[in-house]
Amino acid sequence: MTQYRMPAEWETHEATWIAWPHNREDWPGRFTPIPWTYAEIVRKLALVERVRILVPDADHEHRARRILAKAGAHLSACEFFHIATDRVWTRDYAPLFVHSSSGQVAAVKWRFNGWAKYANHHLDQRAGLSVAERFETAAPDIVLEGGAIDVNGEGLALATEECLLSPIQARNPQLTREELEAALAQYLGAHRVIWLNRGIVGDDTHGHIDDVARFTDASTVVAATEDDPADPNHEILKENEAILAEYPVRVVRLPMPKPLYFSGQRLPASYANFYIANRTVLVPTFNDPNDRLALNILAGLFPHHEVSGIDCTALVWGLGTIHCMTQQQPAKQS
Repeated sequence: MTQYRMPAEWETHEATWIAWPHNREDWPGRFTPIPWTYAEIVRKLALVERVRILVPDADHEHRARRILAKAGAHLSACEFFHIATDRVWTRDYAPLFVHSSSGQVAAVKWRFNGWAKYANHHLDQRAGLSVAERFETAAPDIVLEGGAIDVNGEGLALATEECLLSPIQARNPQLTREELEAALAQYLGAHRVIWLNRGIVGDDTHGHIDDVARFTDASTVVAATEDDPADPNHEILKENEAILAEYPVRVVRLPMPKPLYFSGQRLPASYANFYIANRTVLVPTFNDPNDRLALNILAGLFPHHEVSGIDCTALVWGLGTIHCMTQQQPAKQS
């Protein structure tokens, strides 16, 4: 049986995969700034690695190139693939890239079912398969989104029970906890899982870990915290922090921004949705006093990276930010 290991996100990348925004229904009434937010993210990424961009067709590629050029992105570092998608959240439907036992890059394409919530997910599932077929591929008959797990590259994973084990928005009701853990060990090399309880308020994925807690090195986890006892995230995140304290990891507290609403809906704004690229960490910011605190905390944890804030006050209306829209492809092991 082939052994796989999912590298930690801070290990060297060959590229980042994204999908260019096109579905206006994901940002109803607020789509206009979204391509420009994407352009700024691509501009930053293209300085340090290749950016592989899914677009529905040549017309969308032309529009994306025009916006990227105006934003000053290095187009020579951008590659376009004409692959149709429903949404932009490649973290969840693109394959998870791993190293095989020979050191080659392989793709594990889990099933994607629209977070067990949205019927219009079939283009995303096919898009993930189209990306995966360019690599040695494993395709477990299991639903798993990339935002549901975080790994340290040395056998440890983070996840929430709310996302992967709950009967609400159930991904794999046929699987036991032990069977799911066995799959994570087999396909990602994650032989131990730290199970936190719940995700944050406003998260339509029902508990993705990448808004809650993230590895910043093999033994350090940043945990989102909310100090206001009147905020419903207070108890949720306090519970998760207590669970982490039971494990041999260093826990660094990361504040939450003040609650962010649009059109009466609370949004899943979290600084934990940062993305680690080569020599760069991109952090969502929300025009909030805690932006500065979060950036300083993460800068201290990534002393060899440039830590930059990206204004995501519009992007988060689509119920995701920077980590949700990116998927790292690691470099081949030397």
